[in-house]
Amino acid sequence: MKYDVIVVGSGAISSSISYELASRKYSVCRVGSLDRSNAASNAAGAMNGCFGEVTTGLIASQHGKLKVSMDFNAKKRWPQWAKRLADSSGNHQSLFTAQGTHVILNTAGTDEIDTDNFHAIEDVLTTYNEPYETVAPKQITWLKPNELVRPLMSLYIPDEHAVNSHLLLDVLDSAFVAEGGTIIAKNAKRVLSKDKIITGVELEDGETILADKVVIAAGVHSLDILADMPDITKRIPPLFSGNGISILLKLPEGMELPSSVIRTPNRAFACGLHCVPRNDGILYIGATNILKNNPRTQAAVSDVQFLLECAVEQLHTDLYYSEIVSIQVGNRPISADGFPLIGECGIDGLWLVTGTYRDGLHQSPLLADYIANAIYGESNADIDLSDFTPIRAPLAGLSRDVVAKETTSQMLGMGYECLWDIKPNWEPVIQEGLLHRYESLVNSLHPHFTPPPEVIAFSHYDDKIKKRLLEYYDVWS
Repeated sequence: MKYDVIVVGSGAISSSISYELASRKYSVCRVGSLDRSNAASNAAGAMNGCFGEVTTGLIASQHGKLKVSMDFNAKKRWPQWAKRLADSSGNHQSLFTAQGTHVILNTAGTDEIDTDNFHAIEDVLTTYNEPYETVAPKQITWLKPNELVRPLMSLYIPDEHAVNSHLLLDVLDSAFVAEGGTIIAKNAKRVLSKDKIITGVELEDGETILADKVVIAAGVHSLDILADMPDITKRIPPLFSGNGISILLKLPEGMELPSSVIRTPNRAFACGLHCVPRNDGILYIGATNILKNNPRTQAAVSDVQFLLECAVEQLHTDLYYSEIVSIQVGNRPISADGFPLIGECGIDGLWLVTGTYRDGLHQSPLLADYIANAIYGESNADIDLSDFTPIRAPLAGLSRDVVAKETTSQMLGMGYECLWDIKPNWEPVIQEGLLHRYESLVNSLHPHFTPPPEVIAFSHYDDKIKKRLLEYYDVWS
């Protein structure tokens, strides 16, 4: 059988694109293992965090502002998207698990990161005319932090909720099949083409699936499927893994779940400390983020220790008595310039949707509609994502004279969140050393192209990351 479209991947984005296309009555085959244990979607807190994710660095560039616009566009779609999924799947259990989001500014961070990002959130909420209110931290009655890291300020965003990521993936599967879609629970090995036109996909077991259009949305593994097309992949920003963990906790008897998401502003290259109520006394806490050249399948002791200590100290000291239900490992796809890879990809009929970093699950309803329109020549009046075309020179985020300083600030912020015990006069010494290290690294990579702070921070420790950056920059020099 030949399909209209093959979608490669089994996470939130690929599943959403598949469902959208099937609901438009195209014949669609989705290929990808249903063992999602190390995928970004499965480990996600699934916050519908449009404004809660804002940082000063994000809104410092036109491409960062476009990402905010994507998040806002996606946020508006979620109520209708959830209804469509429920109607198609027949599963009317609510996907939403939280009533709004509280953002807290506490003393575990630094003024340069947390305070500035907190006010950036307020500024962008005002710019978009979105409802929010400033609340006294004591009004968040669930909070019971260590007094040494008590919150100083907080705000409440009533329209930013969270969804149960595990339930969402199940419902997407059911909705897709109900709309006539086909799931092949095997991973793709490579795409097939003839005369520079897509013909289908070869699976890892050698089976061939035919279609005139292929959408690769396999997260951090997406470019692996194009490994035998180096003339294409060498011109695409390489993908790295934003490896992180989240933990599901069963709360002690008598301890209630919070009603809202509670989070700090983004810090230390991650989406801040956050907790998300699930159900039956289960609380999601997240998340860590360490850039890796390749995805990881197991949690590091250091990450588990760090996350648990942060949750107990900054959120609720009684979490110390919780039971660990599971430790989830995820690998977020982050591109070499920090921006998504969205669009047609070097061969007629080949599309790529990845590099969404922390935003993929939230943006999935938008991306599903955008890609379904794009591959069949329909207009996308709501938003233009052509800047994120996969084959591109590096996009500019933070300016070159700022990025090393920002990387240094984020690394120092990690120390303060760990409650490190150093004398104040040592910070300038550490800061100077880190700044010199990162400035030297930036200058050694390229005279003009500048990666985002997390890529700078971790490429210093991993020569493979640095090598892939240099190869990509060389193509566009």
